[in-house]
Amino acid sequence: MTNAANAIAGLETADGTPLKAALARALRRKRMRAVLLVMPLFIFVFLTFLYPIGLMLFRSIDNPLVSEHMPRTVAALKDWTADDLPGEAAFAALTQDLEDARKSGAAGRLATNLNYQTGGLRSTITRTARQAGKLEAPFKEKLIEISPAWGNIETWATIKLLSDRFSMVQYAAALDRKYDIHQNVVPLPEDQQIYVTLFMRTLWMSIVVTVSCLLLGFPIAYMLASLPLKHSNLLMILVLLPFWTSLLVRTTSWIVLLQTQGVLNDLMVFFHIINDAGRVQLIFNATGTVIAMTQILLPFMVLPLYSVMKTISPTYMRAAQSLGAHRFLAYGRVYLPQTLPGIGAGCLLVFILAIGYYITPALVGGQDGQMISNMIAFHMQKSLNWGLAAALGGILLVGVIILYWVYNKIVGVERLKLG
Repeated sequence: MTNAANAIAGLETADGTPLKAALARALRRKRMRAVLLVMPLFIFVFLTFLYPIGLMLFRSIDNPLVSEHMPRTVAALKDWTADDLPGEAAFAALTQDLEDARKSGAAGRLATNLNYQTGGLRSTITRTARQAGKLEAPFKEKLIEISPAWGNIETWATIKLLSDRFSMVQYAAALDRKYDIHQNVVPLPEDQQIYVTLFMRTLWMSIVVTVSCLLLGFPIAYMLASLPLKHSNLLMILVLLPFWTSLLVRTTSWIVLLQTQGVLNDLMVFFHIINDAGRVQLIFNATGTVIAMTQILLPFMVLPLYSVMKTISPTYMRAAQSLGAHRFLAYGRVYLPQTLPGIGAGCLLVFILAIGYYITPALVGGQDGQMISNMIAFHMQKSLNWGLAAALGGILLVGVIILYWVYNKIVGVERLKLG
């Protein structure tokens, strides 16, 4: 080996370059070409996927408004213990900060930000900011006269809580928790706890949709895999047909089918399954959401199952039966285990899609069929509490990652087959 290496090291190209150096240069050029070919895809994935996720996670802990626009108040409250109202210096600092915020146009955003944590502070901040420039010492009595909220320890505790730019305040709110005046995490009152319930409902409905898709999709995929190719291709078009129809159209069509005066209830009344007075409410609740989502996500279960079943040779079943196994025993012991990669891939795909679904629950869910994605959209579009929306999305992302990790431990990602 040493002699061969020495012989290669002594070889040169036609222009006198050592062969080893020429090969290394050629490999570098190939790697550079490969990197340049992949770079557009990487940039696209980064800009449309990785960067938005990173920005969402950053926004969920970033809260710069109080530290930027109330620096004097933050400094005055640094050693405040929340046992009593702060001193005159804190009230004077607050007056100056609110006057500066009004001049810079930040008072409204500052008031909205504080109001997310403690209701009623928006009007307090805006009213005080309008009059701050006219106030003179002593400030404590005059501020409390403008708004009694300045005589409440909770108001000052909220300012101190949000004085740190990076905090977990939004994640506490996303888990139905809050910080008390001493910055201890405590549960919200029961009548204000909504997000954990929504998370549990989202998880439960996603599991139900996944199981429903598996029960319906498995026999369909088995039939497609068992039929001759010309027949299975024709039926596959029917499976793919929903993809060629607008999601909005498919979702709203379920409203026509499932409403109390809809097609399904009319058929049950016609066949005397129910009477006209006993029509079933199948829409604008969790039942309607599960039915609609199952139909929409069913192809995502069928396709992975079909791709795996198509590779299973029918000779395995015949061999098992020829060795004395009953048909059902051969199916359960020989055929079914070979479909596990498709089952795992289909369930993972459907569950991840279901857990973040928005349009269908928004249209057919009603109050009982809303999922956490609808609340995220609410905070993004209406309440404009983007920090809380980002925290809810971050928790949802962590849940999906945990699911993927569990799937990898139980089944193994290397066995994942999507087609």
